[in-house]
Amino acid sequence: MRFHRPRPLGGSPSISVIVPCYRYGHFLPDAVASALDQPGVDVEVIVVDDASPDDSAEVAHALAVADPRVRVLVHPHNLGHIASYNDGIALARGDYISLLSADDLLTPGALTRAAALFESHPRVGLVYGYARSFTGAVPVADPQVRNWSVYPGREWLGLAARRGRCFISSPEAVVRREVLAERGYDPRLPHSADFALWLRAAAHWDVARVNGPVQAWYRVHDANMHLTTYAGWLTDLQERQRTFELFFAEEVLDVAQLRSHHRTALRALSREAAYRALAARRDGREADAVAYRRFADGLRPASEQDLAWRLEELVGRSIATPLPGAAALRFAGRARHHLRWRFERRYGT
Repeated sequence: MRFHRPRPLGGSPSISVIVPCYRYGHFLPDAVASALDQPGVDVEVIVVDDASPDDSAEVAHALAVADPRVRVLVHPHNLGHIASYNDGIALARGDYISLLSADDLLTPGALTRAAALFESHPRVGLVYGYARSFTGAVPVADPQVRNWSVYPGREWLGLAARRGRCFISSPEAVVRREVLAERGYDPRLPHSADFALWLRAAAHWDVARVNGPVQAWYRVHDANMHLTTYAGWLTDLQERQRTFELFFAEEVLDVAQLRSHHRTALRALSREAAYRALAARRDGREADAVAYRRFADGLRPASEQDLAWRLEELVGRSIATPLPGAAALRFAGRARHHLRWRFERRYGT
């Protein structure tokens, strides 16, 4: 990875913002307005309403009447979010493509900053940044860019494998049109199709990040899909495993590197399951702890299981009978998690 000094945007590249919507008509005007507030780039917004039972389609059409940069596609019946994504992409005409859920927001100039990075680095296929969660009123974002991080794609792929997860929330991500030329979002992965797309981009393109400003606002509310349809850490672990399995089975990579990254990703998932089992046992959720252990045991050879779970069993016993240093171990774990969170917030990996 290398840091680069930001450069101003030259020209006026075009960006298509796909806004899938289902029962989010009350959020839609703000989402569309945020996508259009991008100086220096030629923006088109494509709202795809997935047969919402509320007034979302009417709101979308009113927005299109008010601004010719907005187009609307309404499904005659509900097809699901992946079909909405791909149907919007099929209509997109921009050099770059962004997917913005109707309940999220882009910050002013976010697409301008992403486009400047793309234009300066033709080998970059994916640009992302910091997406901050919020509830209630929309915070004010500082637009100051500190620098750009540019990763060779395979390096970024290795980082994702070592962590066993994605670093991108989604509303802050923009991809080069060519990344989606062969296929869009994978309908086999309704929980993690965005993660699969980022992995696929990294397999063939460089990956970059805009460091400093908040690039998007991720709205947290009771109807978030990750809190309803796909709730639960075990579900998340299982879907990430499936994403890695499909990616490493189907992508054309160097065989030795492919096998190495695959093993690394599975070890990372197993390690995370062990820590979540520890937390479950500490909280008295024994059934959850057993489920996490069963998941991890299915990922690793029997020869590695004892080593992987030695700490889990030691700390698990210390919950009932405190051992010297157990509290310090737990504090160190929390501190490590916080430091990693701070690092990822600053550098994105």
